[in-house]
Amino acid sequence: MNEIFLIIIVVCVFVLPFFVRKIEENLEIFLFVCGVLAATAASLWSKELIISALEAPVHICIVLFFVSIIFKQFHGSICALADFAGEKCGIAVTLALIVIVLGFLSSVITAIVAALILSEIASILCITRRDRIKLIVYSCFAIGAGAVLLPVGEPLSTITISKLAEPPHNADAFFLLKLLWPYTVSIILIMAFLAYKIADKPTEGPTCELVRGIHSFKEIITRTLRVYVFILALVFLGEALQPLASRFIVFLSAPVIYWVNLVAAVLDNATVAAIVVVPEMSRQSLTYLLVSLIVGGGMLVPGNIPNIISASKLRIKSKEWAKIAIPLGMILFVLYFVALTVCYGFFN
Repeated sequence: MNEIFLIIIVVCVFVLPFFVRKIEENLEIFLFVCGVLAATAASLWSKELIISALEAPVHICIVLFFVSIIFKQFHGSICALADFAGEKCGIAVTLALIVIVLGFLSSVITAIVAALILSEIASILCITRRDRIKLIVYSCFAIGAGAVLLPVGEPLSTITISKLAEPPHNADAFFLLKLLWPYTVSIILIMAFLAYKIADKPTEGPTCELVRGIHSFKEIITRTLRVYVFILALVFLGEALQPLASRFIVFLSAPVIYWVNLVAAVLDNATVAAIVVVPEMSRQSLTYLLVSLIVGGGMLVPGNIPNIISASKLRIKSKEWAKIAIPLGMILFVLYFVALTVCYGFFN
């Protein structure tokens, strides 16, 4: 009965934000309620769970708060730099460069900082809201892919490396770079091309819609608190669903796991990695698994940290994100499934 209730909660998390406006506008509160209900259904409540859940968002929120304050102080200089790039390179090349630079640097500066830089730049570009959301979505796919390459980049890579540090993989800091670089590099380049094409498409309505008010101290505090609750909710959901996932997912074949990991779109791909990555997995299974988590993580706002931060800062609603990211993510899912199948069919 508890497992059925948990499945119902997952379905609600997937579906309700798209059909209930109040839930869409208060997504972090909704997820928090779902996380509490899931933890209750799974009988997980303990002092240790509460402490770990309260601590989990602290690092991210501290970085978010202080970098936002820094951007508030240097907002004028960033505007001037963006204007200079637009004049010298053109808007299309500028958009592509944003994706490429942040995608490749994210594994060094972390996905959190990359997402904050992205949000800051996107807020001052003279483009329509829909084009701004496209740029954010494409960039977050690229940041999510690039950040996986090194363990400092984002929680997904940190968790994976720590779980594979012992035999048989003996994973070092460059393990994921060597395993995944063809897939991550290609994702970044695809996203850069799509960002470049944004400027080629005709727009309707106002051609310049700047984002207002994101640098007020009140807005920074509110945004930090919302992100804190968001991550807290995902911790509760992840802990509650871990026993359920352990019973079913880890025993599936690599291609099946690939498609099952679409759940990363709603649950956060680092949480899914914590559940399903085990040292006994072959390199083939790990590659299928991690590529699916990278792609799935970009499809909905809760999928990874860059999505959460960017959507919160630029007030992007779940439905707005999904309209662009889900069709793109499904195309990528099919494309990389074929690529992985061909690769392992030829070389293994």
